[in-house]
Amino acid sequence: MDEGARKVCELKAEVLKALAHPLRVAIAEFLRGGECCVCDIAEHVGAERSNVSRHLGLMVNAGVLESRKDGLWVFYRLKTPCVLEFLSCASRVLREQMEDARAALAGL
Repeated sequence: MDEGARKVCELKAEVLKALAHPLRVAIAEFLRGGECCVCDIAEHVGAERSNVSRHLGLMVNAGVLESRKDGLWVFYRLKTPCVLEFLSCASRVLREQMEDARAALAGL
């Protein structure tokens, strides 16, 4: 693999790391409905605003989310909603794993 391809793989891994936490997955899925403020996001995911803000900052830095300020309020939205396709794919993987496990158990 050449250096350019390696760098692209590293950058893709950074995006995946930005989603690699249950709270961040919940945030991304919640933002499917559109732009929201930190307070609404924190309430939905059941976490402290300070903790949610830290996760939001990481997701913004990775390019998954973008934010805008309106007075004292900060609103977040998915910068690239296609990340939801990846999360849907992850759900399909989980369903297949469950089906495989059921089939294996049925064979006992």
